[in-house]
Amino acid sequence: MRNLPKPFTGAVLASALLTSCSAQPSPAPTAPTPTYQLTPRPVRPGERPVTAAPVTDGDTRFQVIGLQTGLSEFVGSHGEWRAKGQYVVVRIVADNPGRTNSRFVAGRQRLLTADGAAHAVDRFAQAIKRQPDTLPLGAEVRIEMDLWFDIPRDAKVTGVRLYGDPPLGVGGTTQGATVPLT
Repeated sequence: MRNLPKPFTGAVLASALLTSCSAQPSPAPTAPTPTYQLTPRPVRPGERPVTAAPVTDGDTRFQVIGLQTGLSEFVGSHGEWRAKGQYVVVRIVADNPGRTNSRFVAGRQRLLTADGAAHAVDRFAQAIKRQPDTLPLGAEVRIEMDLWFDIPRDAKVTGVRLYGDPPLGVGGTTQGATVPLT
């Protein structure tokens, strides 16, 4: 038997492979991932629900779910406190969808107002309302909490800038992700 030229043999082999690949049935579509069925909760008195899309910054995913503005005072577990201007409360869900720990720092979060200012959380209000300042977010951990801001009485809220923790092994800080609140 005579040997066929190598280029011809390669063309025949490639043709056979391509034909056999196209003859394979396409894979079945995957089923949608099931979701948790969480019980809806009523919005708290004075709060309005926010339906903003989730945002991600670093290793943290955030969703704003509630907003209160124009509060002149609040009552804590051991007293009441008046705002210098107005209290604004932003209810958030923060979760770590990753496989390593990350850290949430309330003091990095900023409330944005129409005058272009970025206001830090009021640490005193956070403490009186027993909201965490810094906490670890373990892998696949999800928390819900309030961020308390004391801003000028006539300031108009436009959004909140949320900061997560950089991914493991990445130094520095993240850029933040903005959620509109208008």
